[in-house]
Amino acid sequence: MTGPEETVDLAATLRALRRQADLSQRELAEKAGVPQSTVARIEAGRATDVRFRTVEQLVRAAAGRLTIALAGSAGTEPPDTRSLPLVPHEGLRDAAGRQCPPHLDAREVREPRDWPGAWWAAWGNLPPPLWPLPLPAATYRRDRRERDRRRRAEEVRRSVRIRRFTGGDLPATSWRFVAELPDGDLVGELRAHEVSVDLLLGYDLGDRREVVLDGVLVRAEARGLGIGRRLLEALRIELQRVGIVRAHAIAEFEGIGFLIACGYRVETGRPVAFSLDLEAEHR
Repeated sequence: MTGPEETVDLAATLRALRRQADLSQRELAEKAGVPQSTVARIEAGRATDVRFRTVEQLVRAAAGRLTIALAGSAGTEPPDTRSLPLVPHEGLRDAAGRQCPPHLDAREVREPRDWPGAWWAAWGNLPPPLWPLPLPAATYRRDRRERDRRRRAEEVRRSVRIRRFTGGDLPATSWRFVAELPDGDLVGELRAHEVSVDLLLGYDLGDRREVVLDGVLVRAEARGLGIGRRLLEALRIELQRVGIVRAHAIAEFEGIGFLIACGYRVETGRPVAFSLDLEAEHR
């Protein structure tokens, strides 16, 4: 028999299964052939007499499997068995005390900018008594495509690795850093090259070298995750390691603010770019 310390939290387990299967309560109920009210009661912890057959139907509908074993029979689990991660926001409740849908990504609302419905969030520090609407305790997005995009982005943020690429046909004075996923998929790249200040100025300065940044590229769906900043940080660390104290870059549009945010300064004494548009003169 199973001891009290080994009892399963059926409500949390069912919610975790539903999250893994990406099913709403209604969808799970339809697949399992049970009333949605039954699923709701189980997940709310209000069902204390759930039939084994009902549990089996729900688990199978969520692509899970029930395993029954004798006490002390360790090591007898099926080879494809894996632990079931709990719902990240399991303890989050709305204002009425209800749990948020486990298959969606819920988050706590602490200020207007946390809630998409707070259209006044951009007005600045508006005092709470003047808020047009009360803030909910929690919020989540119903759009599964947007949810999946955010999940993929978060997975990229967690798993991406930055390294300097060397070897191959890369010249010794060329610097290349790559941002790649565990499977080798490239999501970002930084390229730069060394210049000899001695040759540029015509003086012997003890082989003084500087680096010119050629560009930082990040795949469109991976932008906004800090990958470009991490590439520049990897460049800075490598500069310190080899004893180079200065790096230069040329940027325009949003690249200017990006470099400034990463510690680069505008050099007023550097050359200015000009263009002559003959076509514009005849418009």
